[in-house]
Amino acid sequence: MTTTMPMATRVKLSAMMFLQFIMFAVFWAALSTYVNNQGEAWVFWKPWILATYGIGSLAAPLMGMFADRYFNGERVLAFSNALCAVMLFMAARATTGLEVFVCLLVALLFYMPTWGLTAAIAMANSPAEQFPQIRVFGTIGWVSSIVFGFVAMKAFDLKIDGTNIPFYCGAGAAVVAAGVALLCPKTPPKGKGQPFSAVDALGLKAAVMLKDKNFLVFILVSTVAMIPFNIHFAYLGDFLTAKGFEQITAVAYIGQAAEIFCILAVTWAMRKFGVKWSIVAGLAALALRYVTYYFGAGNLTELVYIGILIHGIVFGFLVVGGQVYVGKTAKPEMQGQAQGFYAMCAFGIGTIIGTFFNDALIKAYTVPTKLVEDGDTILMGNWPMIWLVTLGISVVCLVAMALFFNPKKEKTA
Repeated sequence: MTTTMPMATRVKLSAMMFLQFIMFAVFWAALSTYVNNQGEAWVFWKPWILATYGIGSLAAPLMGMFADRYFNGERVLAFSNALCAVMLFMAARATTGLEVFVCLLVALLFYMPTWGLTAAIAMANSPAEQFPQIRVFGTIGWVSSIVFGFVAMKAFDLKIDGTNIPFYCGAGAAVVAAGVALLCPKTPPKGKGQPFSAVDALGLKAAVMLKDKNFLVFILVSTVAMIPFNIHFAYLGDFLTAKGFEQITAVAYIGQAAEIFCILAVTWAMRKFGVKWSIVAGLAALALRYVTYYFGAGNLTELVYIGILIHGIVFGFLVVGGQVYVGKTAKPEMQGQAQGFYAMCAFGIGTIIGTFFNDALIKAYTVPTKLVEDGDTILMGNWPMIWLVTLGISVVCLVAMALFFNPKKEKTA
């Protein structure tokens, strides 16, 4: 692999990342508030609806196997995005919690694996160390969803947060993303001709990498770290609403704006300090975030903004840094499955556990309260205690990674 890539390839891969993340961002941050606004009949379905993000990630190794063995990666991506468009449109028209759960479950079973698939496509057509420069456009797409939402509110006098409009926006973006995927560089399966097996379908072939003690530590800590990561990702809207914030989606995505600069710094940090300390920095930022939320839940509300801004460091160094580590550790013919295995463990198993754990944690310390009749439902209660528990888990992950994760320098140079 050369150290440069053609400009046309860079543009196509960047557009792929931009659209892949905007189609998810436009509806996800407002999803918790939307479910809250549907009334008590939807209370049971809330953690299940939010868990579709994690359940969908469990399919990542299977999609990775298809991209590694049978079909071009860009074609698998195009098909997945087209199906997502259909299911998001149906979710917008659903009238019960069960219907929304089913629609999002199908959509995210095909969408979530594309996080690993787009990483594999990008790394197959560009130097791995330049991946953050491509991945940053996913974050730009995420942040752009705020701009589009603001324009829509002003141009059409619409209230978007807490409504089904974001689902329609996601469906439209998914259609465009499907078309752009077909324009991406051809990424043929490097493992073509190898027979199908249940081991491959379950992503267990990539699990052979767990024989490496450092990879095992990385996967275990990354999985557990998704518990505190998830409460910010899925339930931040509940906390912001309880604190009286307005324009919840815009406030929550301030962190994604900061992420743009942090992802670009990942390449420099890995060259300067190595993969270990780059990922440790991401975990340290995760812990610091919940320190600010703990004090911000009291009278120091301004600290909440700092905690949100820190998200850029968390995602850039922990998640994107992790993808780069996996890409440099896995063999070429196993890239798709390796990225899928990482996604399955972290965003699948870790997120599912985190969703239900955090839902139970929030219910234990808060009480649903309506501001006014037929108004938004907020969760009032002991948020400092919630953030203290979350902080404790983050610190455990930080210490474990710092002490036991020591990848060889030649793998991360």
